[in-house]
Amino acid sequence: MIPQKPMGDFLAVALFLVAGLAFAVVPMIISRLIVKRGQGAQREATYESGMETIGSAWIQFTVAYYIYALIFLAFDVDVLYLFPVGTVYGEYAVRDLVEVIVFVGILSLAIVYAWRKGVFEWKRR
Repeated sequence: MIPQKPMGDFLAVALFLVAGLAFAVVPMIISRLIVKRGQGAQREATYESGMETIGSAWIQFTVAYYIYALIFLAFDVDVLYLFPVGTVYGEYAVRDLVEVIVFVGILSLAIVYAWRKGVFEWKRR
């Protein structure tokens, strides 16, 4: 027989979800009610630190910028996994150290692969 959960648990989760949605939606509704919406050419203009733009503000960046950013993001997130591992070293410290070395080694292989593919080389136009 499956044990029954008390309704208090489900009620707490439901209240938490409602509070989370309220924290997300209520500020947007308040800003819609308070802010005066102006129309005109100035609204569509690009603002860059108070200086007038010269030419079109819409330019295309090379794919290398995005690939570089994705590689950084991937390694940044992977390094975050090392912090919990470092805090729970215990009885099997040698095994844990070997696992961390394997993990960092795999990350290093990914960097070497990206390097050999030429991802880190910037080509000027």
